[in-house]
Amino acid sequence: MKNSKPMIDRYTWYETIGIYAGIAVLMFFVLAPFIEGFLVSLKPLALLFSSPYSFWPENGSFTAYFTLWDRVPMMGWYIFNSLLLAFVITVVVMCLVVPAAYAFARFEFPGRGALLGAFLAVNMFSGAVLLIPLYRLMRSLGVLNTYFAMIVPGVAFLIPTAIWLLRAYMMRIPRELDEAAWVDGASRLYTLRRVILPIAMPGIMVAAIATFIGAYAQQFIFALTFNSKTEYMPIGVGLFAFFGRQEVIWNELMAACFIGITPALLIIVFLQRYLVAGLTAGAVKQ
Repeated sequence: MKNSKPMIDRYTWYETIGIYAGIAVLMFFVLAPFIEGFLVSLKPLALLFSSPYSFWPENGSFTAYFTLWDRVPMMGWYIFNSLLLAFVITVVVMCLVVPAAYAFARFEFPGRGALLGAFLAVNMFSGAVLLIPLYRLMRSLGVLNTYFAMIVPGVAFLIPTAIWLLRAYMMRIPRELDEAAWVDGASRLYTLRRVILPIAMPGIMVAAIATFIGAYAQQFIFALTFNSKTEYMPIGVGLFAFFGRQEVIWNELMAACFIGITPALLIIVFLQRYLVAGLTAGAVKQ
């Protein structure tokens, strides 16, 4: 009879304590910057640099979360722009990546390995390295100071990662499914749409979530370079309003950061079941 005890119960008491202690230490280093940033947002500005430094905020309040809207009236519009850009980039990337990942996973063609290596090499370059040629390209296309100036480079930089993620997932889907569909007279496109896509949906969701996070996080450098109009600015550029010539409004800046990441965080939490399903799919042999 197989042992039905949970894996964690198979360790000795001191091994269990060591495991949970290691997890606690890891979580502390991961969450400490967010906790400190949140506490800073609760402190009055005059007490942020007091000596001795107090970790827990004295006379803390959520005042900064309300006053920041007076300092940056278009904060809501900046958040909307960030979500819009991230959503459009994610949709475009997934529309291009799904058939590309299927082709790389199923077809043998000359130069496939070199092309995959080239996609991987793209991730080695920072966007700052290519800002000048990208600026000249955007200017020649006439899309400066538009959403397209941020969407086009965002799509270009996120496609390689999404292809590698989704290709690895599709390679685990048995080829016999494709062959069975071909025997029944299905075309390649029909096989992809009706056979492969339903099975690959967890992997597609993982790639989509990773793309959305990347699109939401990398908007600053492109928006700062290719756009000068306030109505197109994402939240990253909008946060510059808190950096004054004489001082930085740190408590309102931290409050704005948490407000800015909340919509994306809610979307990720809502889709986390797909993320877990995609990451664990294929981990156990049936």
